[in-house]
Amino acid sequence: MSVVTIGFGLALMALGAIGYLHNPDAPTALIPGYFGIGLCVLGFIGLCSDGLRKHVMHAAVLVSLIGFLMAAGRLVAVAISKGGLEATVAFWALLCMTLLCGAHVALCVKSFIDARRRRKQAGSPPTAQLPT
Repeated sequence: MSVVTIGFGLALMALGAIGYLHNPDAPTALIPGYFGIGLCVLGFIGLCSDGLRKHVMHAAVLVSLIGFLMAAGRLVAVAISKGGLEATVAFWALLCMTLLCGAHVALCVKSFIDARRRRKQAGSPPTAQLPT
């Protein structure tokens, strides 16, 4: 999942760069790139450290979830305030960020579920739980 996370991070950085190149007066066009940098850093840490991989992948899915919620929320807010959506560069950038972050969240959740199933099938003991 670390390599996939780096790929999504690079895609978000490219999206931010394209948006900024289209309109250099709008620094908010770089927002997808900032999320992409975070994902790339977390992905590289996951590649380099086996002990931290689980933790950084959970952090990466959190970054993607926040990115998804922010972009989707902005799309909805613009649609409500303007009574519809215009096919502008900003609209396409928001839509792409929403789709990229949402896809990353979905793939991470699937990966977490698959990892749990593999651990269960291998017969490893469940994590310790606090007594009630």
